[in-house]
Amino acid sequence: MRHRNAGFKLGRNTSHRRALLRNLVTSVLVEDRVETTVAKAKAVRPHVEKMITLGKKGDLQARRQALSFLMTDAAVTRLFDTVAPRYGDRNGGYLRIVRTGFQRGDGAETAFIELLGAEKQLEEKREKRAEIKAKKRKELEEQLEAAKKEEEAKGGEGGEEAA
Repeated sequence: MRHRNAGFKLGRNTSHRRALLRNLVTSVLVEDRVETTVAKAKAVRPHVEKMITLGKKGDLQARRQALSFLMTDAAVTRLFDTVAPRYGDRNGGYLRIVRTGFQRGDGAETAFIELLGAEKQLEEKREKRAEIKAKKRKELEEQLEAAKKEEEAKGGEGGEEAA
């Protein structure tokens, strides 16, 4: 029986587990979406929600508590400036866990843990990546065409010299 055994051990000792959770919380707040295992996603959910609640309070004490848990100052700034105001009228339930498949190495089930309402930001990132990819592809095609033209020019010159 698991009576009064709350939380997830995740196969780690206390300090390693704490570091893992702190890093995951920081990543979720900075990136809006992180892919991890389902067990880690479920373990990190209460910590992220607690940080967002601190961000909604917005006072100095809440900022200091967030600073003591999160790994970077940039994450704290983003939490208080952009993430927390997004959920001003919402009482909890700030995250979504979407199962995505299985890891290649050990077969563990993976999931995205993402902030609700971040779809617009994620879509902007996706579009920006697609634009960069298209630009790189276009440059490569131009380089290939230029190389073909040079090769044809050299091939034509070489054929005339041989004749």
